[in-house]
Amino acid sequence: MIEYKNIMSKNVQSLAPSGIRKFFDVLDTMQDAISLGIGEPDFVTPWHIREAGIYSLEQGHTKYTSNAGMTKLREEISKYLDRRFSLKYDPKGQIFVTVGGSEAIDLCVRAMVETGDEVIIPIPSFVCYGPITTMSNGVPVFIETKAENEFRLTAKELEAAITPKTKLVILPFPNNPTGAVMRMEDWKEIAQVLRGTDIMLLSDEIYAELTYGGHHVSPANIPELYERTLLVNGFSKAYAMTGWRLGYVCGPDEILKQMLKIHQYGIMSAPTMSQYAAIDALKDGDVDIERMKESYDHRRKLILKGLRDMGLECFEPRGAFYIFPSIKSTGLTSDEFCTRFLQEERVAVIPGTAFGENGEGFIRISYASSVENIETALERMRNFIGRLK
Repeated sequence: MIEYKNIMSKNVQSLAPSGIRKFFDVLDTMQDAISLGIGEPDFVTPWHIREAGIYSLEQGHTKYTSNAGMTKLREEISKYLDRRFSLKYDPKGQIFVTVGGSEAIDLCVRAMVETGDEVIIPIPSFVCYGPITTMSNGVPVFIETKAENEFRLTAKELEAAITPKTKLVILPFPNNPTGAVMRMEDWKEIAQVLRGTDIMLLSDEIYAELTYGGHHVSPANIPELYERTLLVNGFSKAYAMTGWRLGYVCGPDEILKQMLKIHQYGIMSAPTMSQYAAIDALKDGDVDIERMKESYDHRRKLILKGLRDMGLECFEPRGAFYIFPSIKSTGLTSDEFCTRFLQEERVAVIPGTAFGENGEGFIRISYASSVENIETALERMRNFIGRLK
């Protein structure tokens, strides 16, 4: 009998399953439960974008595209980044299209990280960065960002984590799960720390369009950081296109050439229909972004007030569509709180520990849900916390 554990990758076997999935597995067995756990827009992709995808099929555009993505799409990405964020990238060599932002993140790490290289990862943050580093034989080095700093990465924290083995710093801002954003002055201070090094930055900006009370600032907006930044973005969050699986990466052409090799051998090209839809999104979707963002902002304010009114400490999130309240006052661990809340009140939220050890004492709540669901969930949480007292 084959002992499969002896033939499988030790790196892969060492990875823990996502701390998010188990709550969705339980949720699937429940009737009329409310999920405030999922990291996905509750909007349907706007019709004009869907129509562009449908039309591409009607026209018979069903073949492979260029490995790097359609020229027209890369040109529109270039125009979009300049128009929305004052970022300039050459569509001929500094941009290529991937299967979601997730593939772009994986390619960035695999193209640069070798055995023993250290990758600095601020936590709490999205669950993929550490495992991708491990699967590339790199060493994740976690920086525990702090609530008193609104979970921003400080230059002092970064400087303390850098060693001669540091190859890459992952920058997950706007942040999932905390909603933290970085400011211009934060990036300028980080630029001073990195001066004279060859350390690269992977900036995951999938939530760039969902910032509140100010404009998104990329590290690539800082001249000293531009040449060392690999910018990852996509269409999932801004345009409610999660199922279309389309992202992109921008950065130095020398590095993108190496990433493109991995993409060529492992993927070939991103879905053709999705690329046609994305062209339409970039050309005519600014109004959709603003409409959805306005709705998220309303829900953000609603849920922040509701949590504070019931006595939970919570800093104001300025990005993405998550809020990260402290539940330490309840006396429960994050896992205990989420498990009991789901069982007793039929509302799913995610323990902060799913996003890093320093997430203990916090929970992630997504407000990418209807106002009705949010109001009902807040009432149920109020009842739940009331019983704990």
